[in-house]
Amino acid sequence: QVQLVESGGGLVQPGGSLRLSCTISGISFHVYQLEWYRQPPGNQRELVATISRSSTTTYENSVKGRFTISRDDAMKSVYLQMNNLKPEDTGVYFCKATWPEVKNDYWGQGIQVTVSS
Repeated sequence: QVQLVESGGGLVQPGGSLRLSCTISGISFHVYQLEWYRQPPGNQRELVATISRSSTTTYENSVKGRFTISRDDAMKSVYLQMNNLKPEDTGVYFCKATWPEVKNDYWGQGIQVTVSS
């Protein structure tokens, strides 16, 4: 059974930091690309950051320089360090594991991040 469990969300003031974690079980972790998405209130889900099997990273423009995605294959976890948070970063954050060659995608249940004073 595949499970993706996110943690680390919550309420933070503008300019603050949070670190999201996603621990994954039930898959061959090292072959998967890992991704973080978010869904702002009333909006569609959007891609925030990706990290490949070889740890190459990409970021959505609005988070470049503020967010850092990383992976720990031994811990079967992916992380999203979020610094200098802004109110527009508010939303539900989801982790995703994807193996495009075999069309396997798995999603976490989502975790709330609220940036507000």
